[in-house]
Amino acid sequence: MPNLDRAGPCNVVIAGKQMYVVDIGEGGGETLNVMGISPGKANGLLLTHFHSDHIDGFGPLMLYHWTRGSSIAPLPVYGPKGVEAVVAGFNAAYATDNTYRIAHHGPQVVPPSGAGAIARPFEMAGSATIVLQRDGLKITAFTVNHDPIKPSVGYRFDYKGRSLCISGDTKKSPNLEAVCKGVDILVHEALNPALVQKMEAAAAANGQAGAAKIMHDIQDYHTTPQEAAESAQAAAVGMLVLSHLVPPLPSRWLYAAFLGDAKSRFSGPIVVGEDGMMFSLPAGSKTINRTRLM
Repeated sequence: MPNLDRAGPCNVVIAGKQMYVVDIGEGGGETLNVMGISPGKANGLLLTHFHSDHIDGFGPLMLYHWTRGSSIAPLPVYGPKGVEAVVAGFNAAYATDNTYRIAHHGPQVVPPSGAGAIARPFEMAGSATIVLQRDGLKITAFTVNHDPIKPSVGYRFDYKGRSLCISGDTKKSPNLEAVCKGVDILVHEALNPALVQKMEAAAAANGQAGAAKIMHDIQDYHTTPQEAAESAQAAAVGMLVLSHLVPPLPSRWLYAAFLGDAKSRFSGPIVVGEDGMMFSLPAGSKTINRTRLM
């Protein structure tokens, strides 16, 4: 659903000198540039699943990684089974443009070896599997429930004693609660059914049967703010950040209505995520620092 203040789902995790992007919804790459975070420095992209709203910013990110960083190697893209087809499709779509860039700007600025992306598929070994370990950073993928969309995963990041989880799209997930136990920050998607039902009714009343059907269907494979709070409490996390909000909230005046009684279900702080927010986890402490980059 369009909202000029919110790009599609996209999070960036920086650990020391490493930087990973998790999902890349429409406008994600542009927002990173506005925040002053160079996509050219990304060590990789991690995809939670292959819904279009989580990959429709892939092309610009792939291009920025190459042209803004003069990268000499393609962008690594990690994901469960199926990521190879996604990467192959975007590589094919951008192949001709790549030749234009090289011819116009020269190989010193856009090295041919750095164009495009390369798939790094992983197999899920049970409910969780380690995707990579590098320079003190461990990234673990874990299964979530976004049926009928399979595979669907979330990610846990551990670095120098600090940790966070990103849920991906999911219904309330006991596996998430288990894998994310004790993390400093849980970034969790959230859908408010009451608000979506109003949109469903409005669409039906205006003869938009297709839109009404979609509004009806999406309610059964997401997590409510209250359920996300319950998961945060069960996992004993330090902070809950709600992201990928459905419906998007054009005003902070709507936050209370969106949250409902979620705050009564989690003893820690709940933050309604906004584009440009940055959370810092200093090593050797329990502090969570918040600031804005836009």
